[in-house]
Amino acid sequence: MTLNKAGAAAVGISFVLAGALGMPAALAIPGENVVLRAMDKITARVSTITVPVGGTVTFGSLKITAKACDKHPPEETPEASAFLDVVEEKPGEAPQPRFQGWMFASSPALSALEHPVYDLWVLDCTDDTPAAEVPAGEAQPAEGTPAPTNSNTTESGTSQ
Repeated sequence: MTLNKAGAAAVGISFVLAGALGMPAALAIPGENVVLRAMDKITARVSTITVPVGGTVTFGSLKITAKACDKHPPEETPEASAFLDVVEEKPGEAPQPRFQGWMFASSPALSALEHPVYDLWVLDCTDDTPAAEVPAGEAQPAEGTPAPTNSNTTESGTSQ
């Protein structure tokens, strides 16, 4: 997309006016943890997973690494975004990169994991430390990373 001279001038004027009126551009607030919703399409099991930034968890055959997590300040439109690296590791096969990039909570389809078995989307960025242990058979931390929290809830919020 290119801006013509009038469009560029309008953008420049808006920045000047915002600065003159004391309205600085709000910066994203970095989070320490990424809260994800993961779904196994075969079993229809939905899990909420908390991944520490810099940490890796395993969900099924996926290894999910959170590289960054940002959240808009409260005075702006709600938005959380996370930079994720998702690799599928099947026994006897080489690891296959499945997704690398930013996912947005408000627009999950904008940048989505395309996988025949799993769906994954961002819910939030938090500064909470993961407190609960993960039940056996659920998302497990990769070696050397803290255990994520994981609750099995349906979309309506009821426990299974």
